[in-house]
Amino acid sequence: MFPFDLPLSGAVPVALGLLLYGLHLRGNHSKLPLPPGPKKRPLVGNVWDIPPTRPWETYMAWSKEYDTDILHLDLAGTSLIVLTSIKAAEDLLEKRSSIYSDRPRLPMLSELMGWDFNTAMMKYGKEWRAHRRLFNQKFTPKASVQYQPQQLAATHELLRRFLRAPDDFMDHFRRWATEIIMSIAYGIDLLPDNDPYVGVAYEAVEGLSHAGVPGRYLVDSLPLLKYVPSWFPGAKFKRDAKMWREHSQRLADSPLAETKRQMELGIARPSFAADSLNALKDLEDKYYTESTVRGAAGTMYVGGADTTVSALGSFILGMLANPDAQKKAQLEIDSVTQGKCLPDFADLDAMPYVAAVVKETLRWKNVGPMAVPHFLTAEDEYKGYRIPANSIVIGNTWAILHDETVYPDPYAFKPERFLREDGSLNSAVPDPEVAFGYGRRLCPGRHMANASLFITVASILATFDITKALDSNGRVIEPSYEFDSGFINTPLPFKCSIRPRSKRAVDLIPAAGHHEGHA
Repeated sequence: MFPFDLPLSGAVPVALGLLLYGLHLRGNHSKLPLPPGPKKRPLVGNVWDIPPTRPWETYMAWSKEYDTDILHLDLAGTSLIVLTSIKAAEDLLEKRSSIYSDRPRLPMLSELMGWDFNTAMMKYGKEWRAHRRLFNQKFTPKASVQYQPQQLAATHELLRRFLRAPDDFMDHFRRWATEIIMSIAYGIDLLPDNDPYVGVAYEAVEGLSHAGVPGRYLVDSLPLLKYVPSWFPGAKFKRDAKMWREHSQRLADSPLAETKRQMELGIARPSFAADSLNALKDLEDKYYTESTVRGAAGTMYVGGADTTVSALGSFILGMLANPDAQKKAQLEIDSVTQGKCLPDFADLDAMPYVAAVVKETLRWKNVGPMAVPHFLTAEDEYKGYRIPANSIVIGNTWAILHDETVYPDPYAFKPERFLREDGSLNSAVPDPEVAFGYGRRLCPGRHMANASLFITVASILATFDITKALDSNGRVIEPSYEFDSGFINTPLPFKCSIRPRSKRAVDLIPAAGHHEGHA
């Protein structure tokens, strides 16, 4: 199989380039063996072994076949290391983060598609540290509390949209996510309907998800291909990249331009972008620039518009797969609110089962089956194996969160796995935090994301029942529970029934126009 965007007509010059590139990269190494992995072909290694879809499942199968939690593949001379256990990921990506925190060169995403502004894909260095310093001021657990009014307002608007058009739930989730992040990042309110910022985020995320799967494009293994003309046979990836680049640049530029316009008019609300730009004027230690603000805010925009949307789609599927879990969560919510109000953030500690539902949602069909690749800057040794310098190192999050020795019956949706017998959260069960990344590259917005998921899951279950849809003959429409094979794991379209639990539940939903802060 040739799983890259090049037809056979372009394979001959590519193969020749791979041979030369592989020879160039090979050199003298220590005598320790490389980690186990599939058999390598001469010079090209495992380039043709990586499947174009759902590679995380193949890596997981190889891990079992070779009885290892650290795999080695050869991509035409570049070592690809895949970690398939939480211990291996912690030992290397966290405990040895000083040499594992860089990012590899990402020709398709960063250089061709224009995602170089994205903090998550940025090389480890001065600019990345400036981004993280900005983030760390705004998104600590304590600082994230300030965003609760926006999260509540967007969640209540989501409930109103469920009442009006329940079948469009995935569209509603996209608007909900964009509504929250546009308010927090840019101080921008969305239009009541068909807001362009929702579409911008969706288009940008679609390209990012498709191109972000490691190994999908040959240009990532052979960067010289970026110079191939777009008209050249087999260079469709260049034409795709040009189209997707327009989306990524619009995402980074258009909302920031609106925030700056509002600032000039003196009508800008407090927001990450406005506050950071204002602070820059008087900052003695100018550790960041306007370009840093553009990149950091753009990272928030795309980050807020992808992971939580996918997670809420998985939550809906989880309720369909395990109706008893839905009933238990609703009983817990009702016992706290007495059916007299919607859940609030202060209810989190009193709702361990709902918290477990959120954890299981992140674990069961995790948003990012494979983490953004890390890059090893110095040769290393682990478990008697040699890990070459300049290796690409990937945490196989799917394998880690579906490890049956850690999470028995891993393909079933079971919130109870995170609870003790008395119903409290069980700290002995690993939290699925790896869904947000590893080591120093752990997502800085994870606290806000978890809070958004909790309040939204609790609010939906307080007011709606989620059941399988029926066809015109009254027969149950069984969802496929299938997901796409992108870098961001999003459910394929499915049908379900989302209906109010009762007239009393409907009355809890605030009326449109009720003032809830800015969203």
